[in-house]
Amino acid sequence: MALSPMDVTQFAAVDAARAARMLSEVRSARLSGGQAPVAPRPVIEQSWDRVLRSGVDPDHDVRSGLLSPEEVRRRRESSALRHVLPVLREALLSVADVAHHIMVVADDDGRVLWREGSAPVLRRADGLGFELGADWREEVVGTNGVGTPAVTRRPVQVFASEHFVRSQATWTCAGAPITDPRSGRLLGVVDVSGPLETMHPATLAWVDSVAKLAEARLRELHARSLERLRAVAAPVLARLEGRALVTDRDGWTAAVTGMPYVDRVALPKSPEAGMMWLPAVGACTVEPLAGGWLVRAAEGPVPRDARGATRIVLDLGQPRRWSVRVLGGAGDWTRELSPRHAELLYLLAVHRGGRSAAGLAEDVFGDPARTVTVRAEMSRVRRYLGPYLEHRPYRFCEAAEVELLLPPDPRDLLPHSTAPAVREGRATLGVP
Repeated sequence: MALSPMDVTQFAAVDAARAARMLSEVRSARLSGGQAPVAPRPVIEQSWDRVLRSGVDPDHDVRSGLLSPEEVRRRRESSALRHVLPVLREALLSVADVAHHIMVVADDDGRVLWREGSAPVLRRADGLGFELGADWREEVVGTNGVGTPAVTRRPVQVFASEHFVRSQATWTCAGAPITDPRSGRLLGVVDVSGPLETMHPATLAWVDSVAKLAEARLRELHARSLERLRAVAAPVLARLEGRALVTDRDGWTAAVTGMPYVDRVALPKSPEAGMMWLPAVGACTVEPLAGGWLVRAAEGPVPRDARGATRIVLDLGQPRRWSVRVLGGAGDWTRELSPRHAELLYLLAVHRGGRSAAGLAEDVFGDPARTVTVRAEMSRVRRYLGPYLEHRPYRFCEAAEVELLLPPDPRDLLPHSTAPAVREGRATLGVP
């Protein structure tokens, strides 16, 4: 039976045992360098390549030290994921328990912080080391429904021997990342797992939908916090003259006076009260306010050269955490990047002469007509990098020194990305 990689999940839903045997042959062939009966799905093959380079042993479990109960409790209390647990439980647990699944929620370090569902399946998970406090990063335990979505930043279903480590081949997992809508930072992964016979092709879409519900809940909570800060800010701004605004601790604007509204101000990572220079505001003073910061703009225009020399460091060297750091002016600040913004800034760093909207659309989507999507994303990028980006074409300003940090292995360059220009970049850097 000839199958394309995309037929695997449908085939497994019809005949899980036969699909598992076929995938076992695919995995064995891939590890031995032999001829596989069918190609693994691209997301799985790319994951296998990464874990092979990480030195994961496919035939032996690696049980890293569990976090202590006290550390699990501390991480739970400090994680924003605690705010969306009711959403996850309501949407997943009732069905998961009946379907002999468990729900697992891990933080951005791949550590299992919550684990609930079918009691028999929980006991089976214990045998795999899939327990509270365990480390399920891809580079530690191989391809799986927690670690792989964290790397790719997209939902991933892993069935049978698509798991890299042999002992996990009796398992089926579907995981989706949850990101912080305020910063784009990965908060963690929600995963639904169970024995092979519980596999269903709709599970991945279900888990992804629930992850999006969780992110919507976080956006709602953030909007409420800005409303509270706005009430605090109103009497403060009413007494001021000149240009000023109040932001939360992440730089999101609650209220402004005497100046155009901006969604967000790029604050330093650890701001301190005093004078500084901020994108979109210029020279200003920053004062702490209950729940945020009062930013008062300096009077008069600020010359471009008053910012001082600016260095922009685009760090794509980490497998899951991409960031842009701006150094210069009156301070420096760092912002973690979403996968799409990481792609766009990588392309602008490579093409210092600039790229038109059509050029970026072709680079990212292979379709120069998708300019509306590109312009919308670049508008979001300009909210925090506006003073350092030009447009028509889009490019970094000439006065900025741009440094691009790449991973040691070219195959780890934005591993989530299917953008034609990024794939070309991997090849240029040495990937066949």
